[in-house]
This record gives sequence, structure tokens and C-alpha cells, in this order.
Amino acid sequence: MIGTLLDGYREHIVATHKQPLFLLLAGFIISFVCIRFSVRMIRAKVRWWPGNITPGGLHIHHMVFGLGFLLIGGIGVIATNGGHPWINWFGFSFGVGCGLVLDEFALILHLDDVYWSEQGRKSVDAVILGILVTALLLTGYVPLGVVPGPGSPDGWGRWGLVAVISANALLSVVALLKGKVWTGLLGIMVPGLSAVGAVRLARPSSPWARWRYADRPRRRRRAVRRERLLHARADRARTWLFDLIAGAPDKVPAHHTATHRVAERMAARATAHLDAHAARSLARRSARLADRRSSTPQPHPSGRAGGPDPAREDGARRRRRTVHAGRLRTYAVRSGPDGPGPGTGLGARVSYRHPRLPHPQPRR
Repeated sequence: MIGTLLDGYREHIVATHKQPLFLLLAGFIISFVCIRFSVRMIRAKVRWWPGNITPGGLHIHHMVFGLGFLLIGGIGVIATNGGHPWINWFGFSFGVGCGLVLDEFALILHLDDVYWSEQGRKSVDAVILGILVTALLLTGYVPLGVVPGPGSPDGWGRWGLVAVISANALLSVVALLKGKVWTGLLGIMVPGLSAVGAVRLARPSSPWARWRYADRPRRRRRAVRRERLLHARADRARTWLFDLIAGAPDKVPAHHTATHRVAERMAARATAHLDAHAARSLARRSARLADRRSSTPQPHPSGRAGGPDPAREDGARRRRRTVHAGRLRTYAVRSGPDGPGPGTGLGARVSYRHPRLPHPQPRR
């Protein structure tokens, strides 16, 4: 079994001068797996794992070490002119650097520590895409699906080659605009894959849907229905796979700027709601206090505490019945500070009729 694998490696990798690319892919995968295992151990706070590298309290991300490996690999290949066996080691170093840097691709993109947030999933997308492209190159695919022939340019024809490359590139761009990222990017390598993404319906949140489906409600409804039925299942499967590979993200990202903005808006909205609620509570409390004060016993004119005056309440009830019945209402008028009014003396009585009530019919 091992002998068969070694023979196949010599025949398909070494003999075809693909060993540097194979070692690059091996370093890419090994570095990504090792660093994800390390960060998951750090996240789980395992005691026996060394943890983050923080000299002097400064947290050094593994992207820094990845840049070092990239520089060693790139400069080393140029310095040695790609000679053997150095190109193999420098290829492996370059692959290790790719894995370490792309694992923090989201941090570079957002310029913020979003490693365990939803935005951090872009790093996993970048790593898997890089591994797939490198594997396709290793198995013999070339970009845009065009294999140059050994003959002169008249075999395919120079213009035919340009037309194939341009058409495939255009289809890949259309697939990307329709929100089909994986189909568009892999369609650059695999001929015909980008055409599938270009002719299908766009995703509702894609730029193509915003531009082309605004005045086509029927097509937009079809896109939303397909997104709900088909793409939602694919997204759940992809999320489950990424959680298995790289760990589940935090439910509430702690350090992302967009999260801070959303939190501030929610806090302002909650504060406004609490202010309105407090104002309503204060009004209800004031109303209850006023009712309580009106129902409490009033002090007696002589200074002695006592309950409400029954005669006063009975007079108020009679006056209310008089107003509702439309009869004349008689008041006792006392003289003011400037003396009694004209025609009225102390204790004079006047009549008043409610203005909204009809005049009563005279009794017979």
C-alpha cells in the first residue's frame, strides 16, 4: 500500500515537476489545521496548552508569523533562482505562510479582531478557496480552463483563445454579481461552472438582484423562494461544516465596530422607550396621588380633624341634579373684597341656567 502511494507520488508529482506545489499545498493545510487547533484550545482555556504569545502584554497574532514565512519563501525562491532542493523547502514555507495569513483574512479585511464573530467566517472561506485553487492547479487545471497546445497559435487561433478567455471571465463576473461567490471563483478554474451560475437566478441580496429585479416582482419572488428553500439548506450545511472545521462563532461579537453601532442604536431606542415608559408611570403616579388626596378627609374649619361634610356633599349632589334636569340653579353671592356688587347684598341669591341645556317649558 505504501509502496503504491510512493510510486504514484514519484510518477505524478516528482516526474511532472509539481513537488514544490505539492509541498506548498501540504504546508497550507498543515498550518491551517494546526493553528485552528491551537486557537480552539486557547478558546477552551485548556490548562496544558501554552496559549497566546503576549510579550510585554502585546498580543502577537499568528498573521505576523505567517508574513515571516511568506517573506522567507518568496525571497528564498528568487535568491536561489528556483534551484533544487531549495525550491521545495521554500515552497513549503510559502504554504505555511499562506495558511497563517489567510486564517486571519477577516482581521485584515475589517481591520478589527473579528476572529470569533460572524465576520470571521470570511477567513474560513478564503482558506478553503485557496486550498481548492491550489489543488486544482496540482491536478492539472489552469486558469480559465484553457490548455495551451504544443503547436503554433494557429491551432486554436489567437482570436479564438482570446474569445474563450473573455467569455469565461465575463460569465465569472456575472456569477459573482449574482451572489454566487463559490461558483464564480471556481468557474475561473473549471470551465463551464461559471456559466451555470450566470444563467441561474440571482440571490435576493446580490447586486444583480438590486439592479435587475427591482421592476420584476415575479422574478424577485422566485429568487426569494429559491433562497428560502435551496440556499438556506446549503447555508445551514456550510455553517455546520465550518463550525466543525473552525469552531462556532460567538453569538454576540464583542469587538466589532458594526456590533458597537448596532448596540448603540439599540441602547438609544431602549432609552427612549424607557423615558416614555417613565413619563407614563409618572403621570399615572401623579393621577393616583391626586385621587388619593381628593379622597382623604379634609381638616375641619375649626381646626379639628374630621371627615367630609355630609351637608356639603348633599348640596353638591342636588346642584348636579339641578343642572342635568335643566332647572334654574340658585347660588348665594357674597360680597367681594371691593364690597357687594350692585343690586346684591350680603347673602343675595342669583339664578343661573346651564348654557347647553334647553330652556324648560313652563309648568301649567
